[in-house]
Amino acid sequence: MSLFEKLSAKAKSCPQRIVLPEGTEPRTLTAADRILGDGLAEIILIGAPDEIMHMASELKLDNIGKATIVNPADEAVIDRYAPLLLELRRSKGMTEEESRLTTANPLYLGCLMVKAGDADGQVAGAMNTTGNVLRAAFQVIKTQPGISVVSGAFIMLLPEGLKFGTNGILVFADCAVVPDPDASELAQIAVSAAQTARDIAGIEPRVALLSFSTKGSARHERVNKVIEAGRIAHEMAPNLIIDAELQADAAIVPNVANTKAPNSSLNGRANVLVFPSLEVGNIAYKLVQRLGGVQAVGPVLQGLAAPVNDLSRGAFPEDIYKTIIITANQAIGLKENA
Repeated sequence: MSLFEKLSAKAKSCPQRIVLPEGTEPRTLTAADRILGDGLAEIILIGAPDEIMHMASELKLDNIGKATIVNPADEAVIDRYAPLLLELRRSKGMTEEESRLTTANPLYLGCLMVKAGDADGQVAGAMNTTGNVLRAAFQVIKTQPGISVVSGAFIMLLPEGLKFGTNGILVFADCAVVPDPDASELAQIAVSAAQTARDIAGIEPRVALLSFSTKGSARHERVNKVIEAGRIAHEMAPNLIIDAELQADAAIVPNVANTKAPNSSLNGRANVLVFPSLEVGNIAYKLVQRLGGVQAVGPVLQGLAAPVNDLSRGAFPEDIYKTIIITANQAIGLKENA
């Protein structure tokens, strides 16, 4: 059974309420129709009901009628959620009038529905920039307890014959969000990536914080950052199998680990690789993807108190469909770990 077959089965067994704030966008509607037809989630579409149903008719979609449609121009909707936004943002100077105007923004309205417990996760970005998607999530949903940074992970699905990771699966982080994390942020990224490994990749995490040094082979302030991040991560998650200051080969190749890091708890069998900066992680995942014929699933946003995932504005309906499934599984995982 493939990863997405497993994720789909889990989503179907415990349907989550996923809100799509770009409810009139054709690719989003096409993906939502398929999700509803497959019974993988309950879908909440934000947008003008007439426009949504007209678009569904134009696209010949059969299942959109099963979705809940929320009109952001409906005063009753604004009345329900604007007070929550005002409560969250009053200390930042937001006025009642501003709260009502902002609540009518579908990105904020969707996050407010999640915050209020009326939805379990949000998927957006087919029409909106990453900055706008994340801003609403940061301001409304915020981060998990003990986590102050949101990061992005990729699930790397290796072709048959490449035996690294667990069952050919590796998790790479952060490849999408934080340009130059400090030691505390890097530790949080490691702990969040371990949760992603469990909830999305379905593997028990074995986390390596990577460097250009292995166990003292080089001295540099950037090496010190990785060592300190490993110490903090151990404090945050003492039961997590994690090791720091490893070169990539010492993290994933057992015979190299035996030589370079014989006392490492990972024994060269890491399945979660945490990169010291965004430039390293982003370059690494793209090179592995292209040179190794590896499927990169993501980015999966991690660290938020409830799942919000961002799409590329060039996303295909298939991408949106899979992102909804991932978001549903994140929501299930958060509830199981609560």
